[in-house]
Amino acid sequence: MKKKYIVIIIILLLIMIGIAGWFAYQQVKENGRKYEIEKISIENYQYFILRQEGNYGVIDKNGDTIINPEYTNIVIPNPEKPIFICYTGEETKIFNQNKEQIYAQYNHIQPIKLKNIASDVMYEKNILTYEQDGKVGLINLQGETITKPVYESIEGLPYKEGELLVKVEGKYGVINNKGNELVKAQYDQISVDNYTTEDVGYKNAGYIVSNTTENGYRYGYVDVKGKVVLETEYNEISRMTDIKDNDDVYLITAQNGQYGMYKNKEQIIKNEYQSIFYNSENGTVTLEKTKKYGVATLDGNIIIPIEFTQIDSTGMYIYTTDVEGNVQAYKKDGTKADIDSNIYILETENENYKIQIDNSQGSVYSIIDKEGKKRTTENYTYIDYLYDNYFIVSVTGGKVGVINDKGEKIIDTKYDSIEKLENTDYIVTRLSENNSIQMYNKNLQPLCEMENGIIDTQKNYIKIYNDSETKYFDLNGNEKQNTEILLDNPIYAKSQNGKWGFVDKSGKVVVDYIYDKTTDINSYGYAGIALDGKWGVVNSEGEIIVQPTYVFNVKTEPQFIKAYYKVVYGYGEFYYTK
Repeated sequence: MKKKYIVIIIILLLIMIGIAGWFAYQQVKENGRKYEIEKISIENYQYFILRQEGNYGVIDKNGDTIINPEYTNIVIPNPEKPIFICYTGEETKIFNQNKEQIYAQYNHIQPIKLKNIASDVMYEKNILTYEQDGKVGLINLQGETITKPVYESIEGLPYKEGELLVKVEGKYGVINNKGNELVKAQYDQISVDNYTTEDVGYKNAGYIVSNTTENGYRYGYVDVKGKVVLETEYNEISRMTDIKDNDDVYLITAQNGQYGMYKNKEQIIKNEYQSIFYNSENGTVTLEKTKKYGVATLDGNIIIPIEFTQIDSTGMYIYTTDVEGNVQAYKKDGTKADIDSNIYILETENENYKIQIDNSQGSVYSIIDKEGKKRTTENYTYIDYLYDNYFIVSVTGGKVGVINDKGEKIIDTKYDSIEKLENTDYIVTRLSENNSIQMYNKNLQPLCEMENGIIDTQKNYIKIYNDSETKYFDLNGNEKQNTEILLDNPIYAKSQNGKWGFVDKSGKVVVDYIYDKTTDINSYGYAGIALDGKWGVVNSEGEIIVQPTYVFNVKTEPQFIKAYYKVVYGYGEFYYTK
């Protein structure tokens, strides 16, 4: 009897160990999904494509030739790594910096092109594909096998760097660049749901999947964790991407021409409507049934009955129109609002201010405070909140400027456009009549005005320049000399009496003031010198590498590495040539 109990205990222990192991496996699998996508950013370019007389080669950051320009095409998947995929007709070879052939043990090595992703390097930067017996696998840039050759195809997944669309036995799935399965290969089509956020882009986007049936495609949904949320049984699925929620997914589905809504796996609005629209300004959804309209919350509760001929959800309020043409405003909780139906109220990022639109006067914009008191008297055609207590305003004719919360003009309404430079506190206005730009600090104090000016935003400074002058500003709005910004440069561009040359750190002239324009020495040790509309090259010691001979048809400053100049030919891709 005791032996029997011991056997039962052992079996129970094995079951418990098995369950614990399964959970541990699931945790490792989940961690692989979340964290093992390796997204590579390029900080320091070491190698560049060289193009000469229609052929391609490679140079390094010193301008020395690594691969002679004798190939019909070359791809450098990661410009920090000496891995060069060289094409000649049907032949492909991979070389390192010593022009030694590498990865010879693999067949048909290919880079993986990024799709719908803005990047200076349009390829996956840490993986390559190879072929064996008609199947495809992955290797890393160290030549190590990531996956066996088990796929019929591998290609980049649109919008998601580090994720790959793979095909197995005619079905598609998704893996990451570590070879981990994200979506099982069991679908005829897979697309990204287009959910994106400012901080991490498409990282939290899920997948709309579909299979072919006798009645056409049927769609389902797989979330970012690889879990099947909806099976492939719908005529149409779309994610409500305006709802910025990384934890919950809101989906609009269609079956037999009838639309419904899900929150994750839970159906919160049945498939019985002709259309469903999300109202991002107040977080409600408009429903249509037999050409009548109503409004529901994201929980599926109908707060405005489906009996109106028209619903306008503008700003804080919802406006209904009945069959007799009567208009009534409602709050976002479905209660009637005591407000003129011609008045629309828009919330701003600042709870102290709102923007009012009066449609009885032809869409007149004004600022109101949180008590509803009007702060402006002028009739603006448009108002947009900027930051602090500042607003961008537009007047009749389309000209724009900036006012404060008292209606006082801070920047005159005479400009064609106003923008805030990304990742800075600078405001830039543009005026087309003299093709000038004006730059302001966070307090909207003018810093600089320049005709035909071009703005170059760097990590720790702003550069603004044209054909005759260059100015530098730190990120606090202080104008700086290039000697204060480019601390590692041995020589600096400087102008005197309308001509340009170079001086060293002590101010001693290294290159005489004889040029019409010069650029500063770049990170590769070269600068441009312009004379009579032609450009040449000088190195960091002031030695002339190329006399002014190049003619460019672009307004931006040319970039040089030794005698080679940079050519951008689309989608961020570029090469050097001479």
